[in-house]
Amino acid sequence: MKLLYWLDEWLTLPQDEQQTRLPISGGDLLGDVFVKYHFTDINRPLLFTFSPAGTNYQEHDLNDDFSPWGFQLAQKQHVNVISFQHLGISNWFRHRNLLFFLEQLAPLLTPFTQRLGYGLSRGGFAVGAFANLLKLDKVLLFHPVSTKNKALAPWDDRSSTDIAQQFDWEQDYHDLDLGNAKGYIIYDPTNRIDRAHAKRYSQLTHLRVFGMGHSTHATYLNKFGFYKQVAVDFISHQQVDIAQFRLQTKTLRFKEDYYRRLNKANAKSAHRQALLSKAHNILIDEKAAHVQEHQATINIQPLIDIALKHQDEHPKDAIQLLKVAQQLAPDDLLVEHKLKQLK
Repeated sequence: MKLLYWLDEWLTLPQDEQQTRLPISGGDLLGDVFVKYHFTDINRPLLFTFSPAGTNYQEHDLNDDFSPWGFQLAQKQHVNVISFQHLGISNWFRHRNLLFFLEQLAPLLTPFTQRLGYGLSRGGFAVGAFANLLKLDKVLLFHPVSTKNKALAPWDDRSSTDIAQQFDWEQDYHDLDLGNAKGYIIYDPTNRIDRAHAKRYSQLTHLRVFGMGHSTHATYLNKFGFYKQVAVDFISHQQVDIAQFRLQTKTLRFKEDYYRRLNKANAKSAHRQALLSKAHNILIDEKAAHVQEHQATINIQPLIDIALKHQDEHPKDAIQLLKVAQQLAPDDLLVEHKLKQLK
């Protein structure tokens, strides 16, 4: 556990000398969890990230260039970071080596006065479970699990709960313990289990995204930059612009691909499909009203210019651009004329 030895020595230095010893990077294996760290500036926040389900690496995947979930994002924001990557499919950050490491680490972090936590699902559980131990100030959690202790969450009847019973859910850090941490929890209120878990995070600001689902949505929400932009705002400013967040989620709902992918991901759930269908129909009307309301201020000329520029080499792409322009301005005669020509 090289980091513990380094920090123990580093703390004995005067504060001005501590900064001269940075940056420092490294990694270590803690049982079935890999930790990677990078300290760059004592005056910048220290971010903890824990990996979500689906990032199921094995020990043979680890090398000098390997980065745990969230590590590179933190580096790009120029903050200090300690990232924990679980190894294997069934792993809930319960290994005694990890717990011992965190208990030894916590008192060695006193120079970092601003500490953040970021996690999704299983990673959100870990942030919540270790928040008080690590004295986190702010957290950002996407649809986190609060615990897999069946006595505390009897309504969590997902298969992952039964699989997780191989671990001890009575020992320390088995349940959320936020301490004084504030921040945000983002989840889909139509998911009954996520909604119940979220309710247990009462001290956080709740941001709801209808249709977001749980776990199956990660790839296509990442495609739209949803996670990344919210995380960047949080890491950079330690807060989320709630007005911008609501606008972003509203824009997301206007994307037809969003609903096609959601329906595909939830094909086996009749109840879920009915909810999505109802939401989709409502939002089709909302989209039409939104576009009509702002048509007078929409400038479609850039779309037309790009379409005309590439109509010879890429006619199909030009048609798609013109169709978007036609949706925004259905009465534009030039767009209608060019579409007829290209078709």
